[in-house]
Amino acid sequence: MGEVMGAGLLAHVPTIVLPEKIRRELNHGEDSTLPAGLQQLRHEVFDTADYDTVIVLDSHWATTVEFVVTAQQRRSGLFTSEELPRGMKQRPYDFVGDPDLAHLIASKADQHGTWITAIEDDHLPIFYATTNLWEYLGRGLPEKRWISIGVCQTADTEDNLRLGRALGDAIAESDRKVLLVASGAMSHTFWPLRQLRDHEAAGVEHIFTPAAHQADVDRLNWFAKGDHAKVVESMPEFYRFRPEARFGHYLMMIGALGEGDCTAPSRQFGEYENSIGTGQVHLWFDRPADGFPQPRRTHLGPLSAEQPSMRDVEVTRS
Repeated sequence: MGEVMGAGLLAHVPTIVLPEKIRRELNHGEDSTLPAGLQQLRHEVFDTADYDTVIVLDSHWATTVEFVVTAQQRRSGLFTSEELPRGMKQRPYDFVGDPDLAHLIASKADQHGTWITAIEDDHLPIFYATTNLWEYLGRGLPEKRWISIGVCQTADTEDNLRLGRALGDAIAESDRKVLLVASGAMSHTFWPLRQLRDHEAAGVEHIFTPAAHQADVDRLNWFAKGDHAKVVESMPEFYRFRPEARFGHYLMMIGALGEGDCTAPSRQFGEYENSIGTGQVHLWFDRPADGFPQPRRTHLGPLSAEQPSMRDVEVTRS
């Protein structure tokens, strides 16, 4: 029987792969704490935990008519970002995949009333929400498998939770020990281009609005207490601050961990920081002594009229 051995909500911002000199130039001579936070997470978790596979819930990979999970035997190449080719160009990546687990995840779609497809195409694009974190957490560990699941841009809260429940069921049925990585930001509104360069420093005074900053702080407090139920229940309010990918990366993760039944508190690695208006942080949720709760069952009747539909919320990217 498989199991989730730990999970994280992690920032993948481009600055983490910039040279330290440039990071300091952007931040009034001080370095961002996000790179050091990932280095500490690598040392304390990824180098020591008992796991086979890392599953990245990739907030930059937006699909439309279904969730997609990567099923290649291996992914390797040079990554240049279409979004920021000056700062992220020809960065090598090379890791083994987990096609058996990918197809098992896809097989759970019907029982949770959703659509999941495993794709083996070696030409499938890859995104820096996966590669930036692999560079810190996976490079040098060639035996560890990495796969990614994209967010679906037509999905609402319930759809994301259903994907997570299917994911949790597949992991439990497998023989895999898994680390889940929800790769993405919290509040996520960029400063306009002509103002952006005045807000590149990491200080929280540069978060797009004080209200967005406070919304993030509220959730950081709930995460620290393990109050995932409050985070999920308050999603309609949080959508006002345009969390990255509608917070689908987190919702898929917590769907696999039992939703509000999960009370795992966060450990924070580095500080909560700004990135040109958006809220960025590294949080890790350790496996409880008796394991994470089992995923909830999906009710396959009509969605409640109270279920918020966020299809009018734009998917934005860091």
